Amino acid sequence: MTAHELAYRIQGGAPVVGQITALGAKNFATKALVAALLGDTPTQLRNCPPIGDVAITREMLEAIGVVVTAQGDTLTIDPAGIRSSGVPIPDSGSNRIPILLLGALLHRFDEVSVPVLGGCKIGERPVDFHLMAIEHFGGQVETTADGYVARRRKRLRGTQIKLPYPSVGATETCLFLAATAEGRSVIANAAIEPEIIELITMLRAMGAVIFTSAGREIKIEGVPRLQGTCMPILGDRIEAASWACLAGASDGDITVSGLNPNHLGNFLAYFQQVGGGFDLLDERTVRFYRRTPLRPTVVETDVYPGFSTDWQQPFAIMLTQANGISIIHETVYENRFGYLRALNELGANTQLTTHCLGGLPCRYSDRNHEHSAIVVGPTPLRADGSVITIPDLRAGLAYIIAAAIARGTSIIRGVHLLERGYGDVVPRLSRMNLRIERVPLGAVV
Repeated sequence: MTAHELAYRIQGGAPVVGQITALGAKNFATKALVAALLGDTPTQLRNCPPIGDVAITREMLEAIGVVVTAQGDTLTIDPAGIRSSGVPIPDSGSNRIPILLLGALLHRFDEVSVPVLGGCKIGERPVDFHLMAIEHFGGQVETTADGYVARRRKRLRGTQIKLPYPSVGATETCLFLAATAEGRSVIANAAIEPEIIELITMLRAMGAVIFTSAGREIKIEGVPRLQGTCMPILGDRIEAASWACLAGASDGDITVSGLNPNHLGNFLAYFQQVGGGFDLLDERTVRFYRRTPLRPTVVETDVYPGFSTDWQQPFAIMLTQANGISIIHETVYENRFGYLRALNELGANTQLTTHCLGGLPCRYSDRNHEHSAIVVGPTPLRADGSVITIPDLRAGLAYIIAAAIARGTSIIRGVHLLERGYGDVVPRLSRMNLRIERVPLGAVV
């Protein structure tokens, strides 16, 4: 059965205890697959996670003639046989990688077309920054009913560009465009997430000349061509923080390996602030637990090094068990709290408001988006056979944490969305003491 035909059944109510390894980062693995297209020779990617978005991206590349072979968790990408600059809709309409292919393929072809983007419905996530970047580098972009078409008349040229917002995707597009563009490029107000730094390291290993400096500025000296490389995929910091929230919410004790603790940044400070504890067992292993009764806090999401927007959903589950009123101010996406309705049905006490409940500058001030949440706790969660449907990828793992701390049995549908970004969820959690299993969707509908 496919993930579309399955659901998770979880028997919760007990502290979750055990060990788990963070897989390779979704937010780098998929981008590294695209970066491999810039090389003239094959690239090897190690520690690739067995997730849906990697499979979708692989299928997308194979559809245009790229040869991708797998051996264990290593993928080898050979772009020599690329025969098409048109990405077909059936292979790529279910995630947001296609827009990155415009910049990566425009070096090889005079015209590139990609379909309308898919992915999670967590906000508008416009592609204006990507299209603006292509035009800055000398390309032209046309929006069609089916997607986007980028064209160039000659080699792309270096440019200076200041991003209106430090978007991760737009920064990646700029890096792909600048690496082999003619002359020097400067990207100001760029994203500096760990995955971006890893991408820069990978491009450098392929022969790109890239300088980083204080602030959010990246300088690139364009080179005529790049070669393939061998690149490990860093551990997923989003996943690692989610397992920490599972330990804190359930009053459990979870040891997470395969991550760089430095990439968790401000998450560790917030985790400690609410009563969580952690021990650094070695350079890639952290033990997470609840040090004291959970306390409320105010969390504002922000670009790195701030509190990641992808951390707020599992963190919100933990805050339902804190003694007092907590605030979450979402400043990255305007529609990220859709998961709270199902959480309230399990017994949580949350409310949404259109006001900015925080001090950070916010793009959504006075725009009537429900982008701040009030979480009142502690509230015991009860399942009693509840059926909840995952609205987006990150909310999916939050629902697993909620089901783990809820007394009774929960059924979680829409697991195909979760499995786009999290691999081997059931076997890995089952190796701890969480009672979770995959069941046919027809048996619970």
